[in-house]
Amino acid sequence: MTIINNRYEFVYLFDVENGNPNGDPDAGNTPRIDPETGHGLVTDVCLKRKIRNFVEIAKPGKEGYNIYIAEKGVLSLTREPAYKTEEVKKLTKKEDQITAARKWMCANFFDVRTFGAVMSTKENNCGQVRGPVQLTFAKSVEPIIPAEISITRMAVETEKEAKAQDGDNRTMGRKHIVPYALYRAEGFISAHLAAGDKGTGFSEDDLALFWQALTNMFDHDHSAARGKMSARGLVVFKHQDTLGNAPAHTLFEAVTISRNGDGPARAFKDYTVAVDESAIPAEVAMKIHF
Repeated sequence: MTIINNRYEFVYLFDVENGNPNGDPDAGNTPRIDPETGHGLVTDVCLKRKIRNFVEIAKPGKEGYNIYIAEKGVLSLTREPAYKTEEVKKLTKKEDQITAARKWMCANFFDVRTFGAVMSTKENNCGQVRGPVQLTFAKSVEPIIPAEISITRMAVETEKEAKAQDGDNRTMGRKHIVPYALYRAEGFISAHLAAGDKGTGFSEDDLALFWQALTNMFDHDHSAARGKMSARGLVVFKHQDTLGNAPAHTLFEAVTISRNGDGPARAFKDYTVAVDESAIPAEVAMKIHF
């Protein structure tokens, strides 16, 4: 496979309607929010989970596309096969074993060679990997006002509860939603972390799969809690080489989002997304997906 040799940045837009895009377990699973500005937040970890889940669907059982941070996984056991390979077993120095095991993990696990991983624990030590692909927290374009909705289940869990309710078998609960919000995340792809002896081997094929995941992952992640979530835009900046041809912040600032009309936003059409192409250097290729 061809290792990437260009630097990239990207702006990623997605929205939520009547759902909770990323609940905070330390706050009763309410939508995450910046307490100073009121803007909604979705963590990079949340977005990476959805990317991992999409890859598992798109490449089931395919060599090189396993997922290391798998749901309900035991990480030390997931790393164990690296130490059973002939390449690692023939080595005598621990440092050499770790290096070989690290390469094996990168070659076999998509998320390791994409996002990196800390695998330097005592059991089955595979070292540490800096991933070439990183995402920021997604932030809502405007402040959000989460709503708490009462819900009713027309059943109870135990016979004891049924007797206590004298046959009126229902359970009350609460559900936290964001009526509507448009979120923006930004990302970086560093080619120098993909190539060379210390690189992860992140390839052009991996990059294509990554773009595919961003575009389609919400269509395979529906649940009652998340409501309606959709990918709304992806602006990709491709530099001519590994070092790049413009500061990342200059490219990000060229993508602006403005409100249409008054009142609370309730749909993507309530916003206008614009890209100032005059701010993009000629050496940087831009591709817009909406």
